[in-house]
Formats: sequence, C-alpha cells, structure tokens
Amino acid sequence: MRASRLVTLLLLLQNRGRMTAQQLAEELEVSVRTVYRDVEALGAAGIPLYGDAGHAGGYRLVDGYRTRLTGLTADEAQAAFLAALPGTAAELGLGEALTTAQLKLRAALPTEVREHAGRIQERFLLDAPGWYGDADRTPHLAAVAGAVWARLTVVLRYRRWRAPEEIERQVEPYGLVLKAGRWYLVASGPSGIRTYRVDQIMELHSLDEEFVIPDGFDLVTYWNSYLADFRARLHTGEALVRLTPEGARRIGVTPAGDGWTEIRVPIESIDHAHGEFLRLGTDVEVMAPAELRDRIATTVRTLATRYEG
Repeated sequence: MRASRLVTLLLLLQNRGRMTAQQLAEELEVSVRTVYRDVEALGAAGIPLYGDAGHAGGYRLVDGYRTRLTGLTADEAQAAFLAALPGTAAELGLGEALTTAQLKLRAALPTEVREHAGRIQERFLLDAPGWYGDADRTPHLAAVAGAVWARLTVVLRYRRWRAPEEIERQVEPYGLVLKAGRWYLVASGPSGIRTYRVDQIMELHSLDEEFVIPDGFDLVTYWNSYLADFRARLHTGEALVRLTPEGARRIGVTPAGDGWTEIRVPIESIDHAHGEFLRLGTDVEVMAPAELRDRIATTVRTLATRYEG
C-alpha cells in the first residue's frame, strides 16, 4: 500500500508541479505527517525533490526530472478505457485504479499533450443517466464484473416481468453493457445467449468453473443485433395522426406549412401510444386505429367531467 502511495505522490508532483504538504495529504487521503515521512522516503531513494518554505512554498521535483514508472497494472488498464466515465469506474470498483491510471498516462505524455488532456477533463463531462428517474441500485454489479473479467460461471437468482417472476439460472457471463445509465449482462445459459438487467439480479454466486467464449462472438455485434431486434418487436403497429405545427416539432417532424400535418407513426402498443399521444394534448388528433382513437376520446371525456365545475 505504501509503495503505491509513494508512486502516486511522485506522479502528482510530476504532473502538477509544486504542491504543498496539505494538498498532497488531501489527494492521498492521509495525514500531513504521513506526507512528510513519504517525502523523506523518496528523498532517501534518490528522487530529486525538495521543499520550499513560506506561504507560497511546497514540494516539487527538480526541473527536467521525469519518472519512468508509467507501466499500467491490469486494473488500471481496464479503468483507462473508462476514463470518460468516472462514475462508471467507481461502480465497477475501479475508481482508485482509474485515478492512478490517469496520473500514469499523463506522466508519460509530452507537456503540450498533457496540458491538452487536462483541458479536456476540465471542460467535458459525460453524465449518462437520464433526468427523470433515480439511478438503478446494482449491489451485485462489482461481482458480475469480476465474473465477466475472470470468465467464471455464475448462478444468479433473477427477477423478471413475466411469470414465474423469480428464476434461478447458471450462466456464463460474456460481457457488460451500460445503456442510458442502466447496466445489462450478456450471458449464455440453458436457452442460449440472453440479456439480463443487472439491477434485477437478486442474488449471485460465482462458481470455480472457468468457461471459454465461443469463437466468433463479439459483444458489440451481439448488442447491435439485440437492439435491432428489440426495436423491431417494439414497434409492431402504426397510427395515423394529425399534428399542429407545434405538435409536429415536439415529435421531431417537419411541419407541412402552417396547418395540420398528417403522418403515420409506428407504435409499440395501444396502451403505450395512448399515454404518449395524451402528452401532446391539443396538438394531436388520432385518426386511426379506431381502438386507439376511442381510448383517447374516453379519457378526454373522463377528464372533462372530472374538471367541470
């Protein structure tokens, strides 16, 4: 642990220049006294660093000194690919590894490139989850990720939307996907390759059984195929609607002038379309199918009665 901390301290000074003992203590989450001892240890090891006294003082490396300790560990290499998603790395238990990996990567870059990388981190942030919804609770995410990485078979107890609602399956976890702030596990089981929502995993046990992913399987290819199939199954119907210019703009359609625009739109189901079209209020009129038009008319009459007087 201390060796890792000494390397991190050295890389902090290399990347940021002069830093006070207090600043180093905050970054390393240790006491100032510990920083003093670590600095002494680095000096005794021949690292050319020195401290300046006074208000503007601090520790810094001799100009021109650069460490070659930039090799990445396995965890840091994984975390480096998640550098744009610090929250994601933390969820997977790689938050500390990500910080160290970024320090090592920046230490290995030329000055101008390192400054550019710093500006990117300062000015761009990816926040994947949507606005309207709490983040999913995924207590088993780290365990799932560990099984994916180690290629270990797992037994999971899973909650699904159809009966039986709770099932238990032994699966081989091929990969994890983060989609719109939600984690999905792609795994092979008795029924072939399936997709499981990680937040619906109720219990998980890793077995001491390694597996081999079949030749030809590619996670990106599978996921794209899964999404295409999902969309095909999602929009199984069609509705004919009339939209005001504002209604057309709200659903991303170019209005056909200043009057009504008549278009056909794919719908998932009568129930789903009923709720979605009601959101448009008076900016839409559903022409067909008749069942959907009748459902909306009934809802509107109920609302009118409820709000009269």
